Amino acid sequence: MKRLWQHCHAATMQGGAYSIIEDAAILTDGGRIEWIGPRGSVPAHAAHELVDLEGAWVTPGFVDCHTHLVFGGDRSGEFEQRLQGVSYAEIAAQGGGIASTVRATREASEDALFESARLRALSFLREGVTTIEVKSGYGLDLVNERKMLAVARRLAKELPLTVRATCLAAHALPPEYANRADDYIAYICTDLLPALAKEGLVDAVDAFCEHLAFSPAQVERVFATARELGLPVKLHAEQLSSLHGSSLAARYGALSADHLEYMTDDDAIAMAQAGTVAVLLPGAFYMLRETQLPPIDALRRHGVPIALASDLNPGTSPALSVRLMLNMGCTLFRMTPEETLAGVTIHAARALGMHNTHGSLEAGKAADFVAWRIGRPAELAYWLGGDLRKRVVRGGQEIRA
Repeated sequence: MKRLWQHCHAATMQGGAYSIIEDAAILTDGGRIEWIGPRGSVPAHAAHELVDLEGAWVTPGFVDCHTHLVFGGDRSGEFEQRLQGVSYAEIAAQGGGIASTVRATREASEDALFESARLRALSFLREGVTTIEVKSGYGLDLVNERKMLAVARRLAKELPLTVRATCLAAHALPPEYANRADDYIAYICTDLLPALAKEGLVDAVDAFCEHLAFSPAQVERVFATARELGLPVKLHAEQLSSLHGSSLAARYGALSADHLEYMTDDDAIAMAQAGTVAVLLPGAFYMLRETQLPPIDALRRHGVPIALASDLNPGTSPALSVRLMLNMGCTLFRMTPEETLAGVTIHAARALGMHNTHGSLEAGKAADFVAWRIGRPAELAYWLGGDLRKRVVRGGQEIRA
């Protein structure tokens, strides 16, 4: 069915700018945008149902391009311990940290993981997220990585969300491979990743390149395997130190390199040349009380697209609000409201390889948008918390979450 959504203003986000259309109208045909423009220029003889948006500001649906949405348990107790002065090393020695999440995730059934992930996904949906990336990485063996990725596929089937599933088996060293990182990487490359790819559970491959995780050489083995399997790659890079993982990602034509606090000017140049998106994660920066800012000026200077994401995870970014990330992008990273909105729409879609179909309001793209009852687009980054009045449309259908 064709619908004409009118009596609104549109921030189309074409080219990464607001690209505002005053007194706009959006003609949708099923799940696609057929036409968008000034209301006075609606194509003649277009059969449609009229929908009054009551003067709202319309943006593309938010794209959260970096989440660890599926996990067992939580680490709120560790959060409390850290605030009482217990060090991360002491918590890890007690069996805490990522090891505790791996243990809880392995012990949880697929149904239990699905239900907890579903509730978190609904929080994002209610805030205007219509596309989300979901990483594995807390299973760290074939059975449990499969279980996590199967949950991601179920979320896509049972919720009005577009879901991309990323295999992050190279996230941490599982206990059964203690002190045998090269052997674990070999297992990922020869057994785990090929099996999951064959089963159709993987849309992209990610890894954590850091001193406390995996070396650039080890990550490159994972990337080479992903290339053989025809899967795009992403990378956690330069969060805690400079290993030039972002340059490695660029050499493999990565969709994105994420975190990036310690990236260099040369890394930014490599990413720009490769078209690799910089995904910044202010929730983790805030939660860990980091002081090393990502090099925003270098990214701007070299023309690297900048995305923002929640990095939802139980340890370092228990963030259930993409809109809060907009504010943090402005206040912590000194980005503009326009840059942050582009960061959760068109640039985030590019970080998932979906920019030809999602992330901006253009003819031929998915009819995913949010009609916000606000006075100007900057309000999306301005308000801290609360539930802004809105109507969420996904695939041309208004949804209730």
